[in-house]
Amino acid sequence: MAELNRFETGLKNLAKVDEIGGQAVIDSLAGLYEDVGKYIIEFAFGDIYERGVLDLKQREMITITSLLTQGDTVPQLHFHINSSLNVGLTREEIIETFIQALPYVGFPRVLNAVNVAKEVFKKRDEEGKVGI
Repeated sequence: MAELNRFETGLKNLAKVDEIGGQAVIDSLAGLYEDVGKYIIEFAFGDIYERGVLDLKQREMITITSLLTQGDTVPQLHFHINSSLNVGLTREEIIETFIQALPYVGFPRVLNAVNVAKEVFKKRDEEGKVGI
């Protein structure tokens, strides 16, 4: 029963940040890899996102910073930059978050993240999702 609750909680939290994009990630793991999707939902969105203290904006800001510092995380940055906008971060806050990382991770990783952000912003503009 506890597993079901974690999964349901995870789905609820995933829907708050990006239900369509999140479901697409989970769907892409169907079949042989579906346990990975289950772990993402239960652990990341069920356990971690459900904790108190930080709100969704703070969690997404931390997530995009973590992805930026790792490098080579373009698909995840796409998802979480979009999610950041969905939960209320502004485009300026996202770019400023990346600028804050410059002295610690360097220009190449920040430029890569900025380029992903530009793609996300452009797509949202085309879809009429300006701002949040």
